[in-house]
Formats: sequence, structure tokens, C-alpha cells
Amino acid sequence: MSRKTIILFSGEFDKVMAAFVIANGAAAMDDEVTMFFTFWGLNALRKDAHVPTSGKSTLQKMFGAMMPRGPKKLGLSHMNFAGVGPKLMAKAMRDENVMSLPELIATAREQGIKFVACTMSMDVMGLHKEELLDGIEYAGVASYLGDADESNVNLFI
Repeated sequence: MSRKTIILFSGEFDKVMAAFVIANGAAAMDDEVTMFFTFWGLNALRKDAHVPTSGKSTLQKMFGAMMPRGPKKLGLSHMNFAGVGPKLMAKAMRDENVMSLPELIATAREQGIKFVACTMSMDVMGLHKEELLDGIEYAGVASYLGDADESNVNLFI
């Protein structure tokens, strides 16, 4: 069995889509896949609804308010068109029978892809575990590097 790791640093819809398409493709080929979500990539793991938390600094509260909550709120890296771009992209994907980002995330979880949220990035950005999807793992860069050492493909998106 081959192993693949993906660092998802970007929180842009099209880049997150690409990461999940690649991850699901690798898992479908019976590869073991780890996705390490850091900084803006953590937004793909945020729950859609606001989750009340305490103990955040003013800056962390600002990050939380300004960052998109979940995959349905991510903007495009190009042609965002003041927020309309992702809706146009979603329509184009439906027209071509391409899975939506939430469907790709659900499929990745069903295939056993390991989701790891970077705890250092969570601390910096003021994200708490209860604000992210249930059932994911939490670790630092050393954990990712351990997985990367055992992998034959490492991608940074």
C-alpha cells in the first residue's frame, strides 16, 4: 500500500476542491491518505454554524468573524466576483455531474482519509476543537512530518 500526504494551507474553494479530488482518487486506489490542514486550510473543516466559545483574544475573535465557516463559504482564488464566483462554479460542477465540496469531504471521511488539524495554527487563529468537524485528529507539524516520511507523495496545496 502506498501512502500520500497533503498539506492544505489554502482556504480557497478551487484549491480545497483540488486537494479533495486528489485525496479521494488516491484513497480509491487503496492508498493511505493523510490531509494536514493548516492556517487558511482549517476553514474547510469549520462547522457551518457559529459555535460559541470563550477565552479568545480580540484578534482571535476577529479572525473567527472574518474567516469563512465551512466549505460552502469558501471563495475562489480567481474570479471570485464579490462572492458570486463559488456559486457559478458550483452550478458548473452540478451541470457536469461533479461532486460538490461537501460531498467530496463526506466521501473522503467514508474512505478513511485521515484529517489532521494543525494545533499551532488553531492556537494562532483562535480556533477551538468544537468549532471544527467532529471525528478529526489534532496534531502539530512533527506528526505531519512523521506521516510524510512514510509517504511516497507529499503535496502542498
